[in-house]
Amino acid sequence: MNLFYALLLGILEGLTEFIPVSSTAHLLIAQKLLNIPADDAMFAFLILVQIGPLAALIVYFWKDLWTLVRAFFARPFSTPGNKQAWFIVIATIPALLAGVLLKKVVEGLFQTPLLEAAIRLFAAAILLSLAEWLGKRTRHLDSMTWLDALIVGLFQVFAIFPGASRSGSAISGGMLRGLDRASATRFAFLMSAPVMLAAGAYELLDLRKAAHPGSFLPPLAVGFVVAAIVGWLSIRWLINYVSKNSLYVFAAYCAIIGLAVLLVQLG
Repeated sequence: MNLFYALLLGILEGLTEFIPVSSTAHLLIAQKLLNIPADDAMFAFLILVQIGPLAALIVYFWKDLWTLVRAFFARPFSTPGNKQAWFIVIATIPALLAGVLLKKVVEGLFQTPLLEAAIRLFAAAILLSLAEWLGKRTRHLDSMTWLDALIVGLFQVFAIFPGASRSGSAISGGMLRGLDRASATRFAFLMSAPVMLAAGAYELLDLRKAAHPGSFLPPLAVGFVVAAIVGWLSIRWLINYVSKNSLYVFAAYCAIIGLAVLLVQLG
């Protein structure tokens, strides 16, 4: 992969990582359009470039995250901050387990990028539509329970297999539990930090096995920096957007692009 392609993929990753339209689907489509081989290096790039938006997330929410880290060491469920910290832990467990157990299955799907992209886009469209249609949106984060956190965590498994948007899955899970859009989005962002960090760390271990890791690092660095900058802007935009608007526009977008991708794959 050359530096120009890494730049394009970094922009795409930053734009779509937190907006609920499946960043992985868009990267897979770009991979196909740019004729980038679906090999282990590309799979590693797709995982590791997500560390850029993770850095943006940490910078944007650093006060919240630092408060949660400190609150975590209090007596379990003794304070509102400690409860939220434990809820993030609870919500993270299903995705981490699924990521480890289904890694080989997901890697196999990456061999047919357009099919994988279509699956992710359709799944995102369905989840977002259900969230808007069925979600009551009457609750705030301070009313959250451990069961809410677990269910949101289970919804995030959709981001791994069969594949949907990570943020879209978590936001949909929160809304289907009655959380308003802003609260569901905020919790989805906060809980994504440990999952993205774990996925990146796991892939970094595999990167050491690459035949020529030195040639892989410059494109990754470019993608990381660009994805971080664009990701920060995307977070800021989405938080403002969901406070006033529905998610149907993202569901429609995913359905339309997913159908177009599927037609190309079958054509």
